[in-house]
Amino acid sequence: MIEGVALKQLIVHPDDRGIFMEVLRADDPFYRKFGQTSFTITYPGVIKAFHWHRRQDDLWFVASGMAQAVLYDLREDSPTYGETNVFYLGEHNRALLAIPAGVAHGYRVLGTQPVALFYHTTEPYNPAAPDEERLPFDDPRIGFDWTTRNR
Repeated sequence: MIEGVALKQLIVHPDDRGIFMEVLRADDPFYRKFGQTSFTITYPGVIKAFHWHRRQDDLWFVASGMAQAVLYDLREDSPTYGETNVFYLGEHNRALLAIPAGVAHGYRVLGTQPVALFYHTTEPYNPAAPDEERLPFDDPRIGFDWTTRNR
């Protein structure tokens, strides 16, 4: 796994009323601080990739749908520099993905349902000086093939 990335498997507590799960806690070992929480819905077939941050960590929780999340370590001083990780997040894998600053990240919606993604960040968004760097989804340095491989 890329240095500093954490995947917290969530425990779902179902009963006859529905389900309950804790997503993020201040005592999680990867938690640094609160900046803001944002929410997005992304439609089937869409790829949102890649971007990265110089200062902020992202913590992703897919509330509905399924996403293929791809991470690439851009940090030249990292022991995992140049490594790629792939995670499947959502209804069939309840998890929280912690993405440290300097790691490029993006996702593709899988299946026929939209993805509802909550992302918590360690810094609030500043439109005057956004901490947001972009790379194309098909960046040759990353070289990730987004197509589904039938097996």
